Amino acid sequence: MGKLTVRALRAVLVVVLAGTVFVQASMVWALATDPEDGSLPLTPLRVLTIAGMVSVQVALVCVWRLVTMVRRGTVFSHSAFRYVDGVIGAIVAAAFVWFAVTAVNAPGQRDDPGVTVIMGGVGVAILGIALIVLVLRMLLVQAVARDVEAVRMQAELDEVI
Repeated sequence: MGKLTVRALRAVLVVVLAGTVFVQASMVWALATDPEDGSLPLTPLRVLTIAGMVSVQVALVCVWRLVTMVRRGTVFSHSAFRYVDGVIGAIVAAAFVWFAVTAVNAPGQRDDPGVTVIMGGVGVAILGIALIVLVLRMLLVQAVARDVEAVRMQAELDEVI
C-alpha cells in the first residue's frame, strides 16, 4: 500500500470522523434545546442517530488500525482479527440501529408502507455488508495460517542449510 493511498484514506477517515462528531454534537444539542412539536418522534430518532454515529466511529477507528498494520506489514497476524471483528460488530450494530429507525418511522408510513419495506431492505443490505466483511475475515484467517506456515518452513530450511 503506497504512502499516497494511505494518506488519502486517512484523510477520508478523519473527515468522516469529524462529520460524525459534528452530527452527534448537533443531536445532543437538539435533544437539550429543541422540543418536539409532535409531528415526528424526534427524540428517539436523535438518540438513534447518536448510536448510529458511534457505530460508524468504531468502524473508522478499526479501519485506521488496519491501515496502520498494512503499512507496517503486520496485517497478516492474529492481532488484526480484533479490528476486523470490530468492523463486523460496528456494521451489525448499524444495521440494528437502522432497523430501529425503520420501526420508529413505520407508524408514520401507514398510507405508504412501501417506504417501510424499502427501509427494511436497506437494513438487510447492511447486514449483507457485514457478511461480506466476515468472508474477508475468513480469507485473512487463511492468509495468516499460510504466513505462519511459510515462516515455519523457512525456519526449517534455515536449519538444514
